[in-house]
Amino acid sequence: MNQLPLTDDTVILGLLCVCLGFVFLTSSIKTGFWSKFYKVVPTLLMCYMLPAILTSVGLISEEDSNLYYIASRYLLPAALILMTLSIDLKAIMNLGSKALIMFLTGTVGIILGGPLAILIVSIFSPETVGGAGFDAVWRGLATIAGSWIGGGANQAAMLEVFKYNPANFGGMVLIDIVVANIWMAIILLGVGKTERIDRWLKADTSSIDTLKAKVSAHTAKIARITSLQDFVVLTCLAFAGVGLAHFLGFHFADFLESNFEMIRNKEKALSSLGSDFLWMVVFATAAGILLSFTKAKNFEGAGASKIGGLFIYILVATIGMKMDLGKVLENPGLIAIGIIWISIHAGLLILVAKLIKAPFFFLAVGSQANIGGAASAPIVAAEFHPSLTSVGILLAVLGYVVGTAGAYICGLLMEVASKV
Repeated sequence: MNQLPLTDDTVILGLLCVCLGFVFLTSSIKTGFWSKFYKVVPTLLMCYMLPAILTSVGLISEEDSNLYYIASRYLLPAALILMTLSIDLKAIMNLGSKALIMFLTGTVGIILGGPLAILIVSIFSPETVGGAGFDAVWRGLATIAGSWIGGGANQAAMLEVFKYNPANFGGMVLIDIVVANIWMAIILLGVGKTERIDRWLKADTSSIDTLKAKVSAHTAKIARITSLQDFVVLTCLAFAGVGLAHFLGFHFADFLESNFEMIRNKEKALSSLGSDFLWMVVFATAAGILLSFTKAKNFEGAGASKIGGLFIYILVATIGMKMDLGKVLENPGLIAIGIIWISIHAGLLILVAKLIKAPFFFLAVGSQANIGGAASAPIVAAEFHPSLTSVGILLAVLGYVVGTAGAYICGLLMEVASKV
């Protein structure tokens, strides 16, 4: 008989799926206790925390488990391919320059906000931003940068690339989700005052009406009932792309390490460019973008991004297994970094929106396409109008595309800031 903690990956995977099923079923209940509960506790946080609780109470052990490795090496790149094959670069350009400007402003706000927040907090609490080796706080904050520019996939990439101590990762996840949800709540509050905010911004909102009509037509055009053939073809595209991304990523990383001393030397800041995982993520994303120029993009109507989302949530659960909840509250000063960081992001967005007279819709969705990614950008877009949901998805997918590079740059800048 298998003694506790459970170590069989088959059993552990079953428990993780029970956790995910429980969260999604209860979060779909629109009345009573669960409706009130999920207004306070985000779904994503529950998907992290339930597996963490299983580990913390000694029910399961992740030390000898291969589930995270499988999820991060196979399901993550598959998710990236499925979530980017629907990207329409032309449609993004047709959103108008203001939509892209606001999205990229949000990205820049995250990239610069991280190191600035570290510098500010180091003035009155230098121990908060300290740490040595793989326990260095900046490494953990780099995972938040990944989450806040792209989403769970990019967060996992940064966790792998910067090698932050997984035992301390729970604290970073809580900061990520708590701070991000405070900001999302503020944005949703603003949706009810859109007209007043647009008047203050002096924004021209006529392009929004054009967007509503175009997006509604496109969504209706590609929607269809998914067949077995659709699932088989999506599986083919996803995992053939995964194989190609692994092959190219391994050989390209090997080429860089063989030819460049700054990458070969693990003491150098650019040594992370020798990570085959990083290049696997890059090539998987590139494969998805290339597919978007073919008829494969129409598989979004068969639920490509939903399958990708499923893979991401399985990955989220395996990351949750690695948490040590006992260490979550050891450094409450990190909350201050998160609040300052998100405030810089928000302040820059408001400033640029005022300067270019961008509608609040572009500010809100551009921000959430960074901070919340594919999970919350469509939600915020739908708050403006249901037909605009796919605009949120479109910009969130763009977040996945730039997330790894943006978070990597932010991580390097935070390393510098932590040593000032």
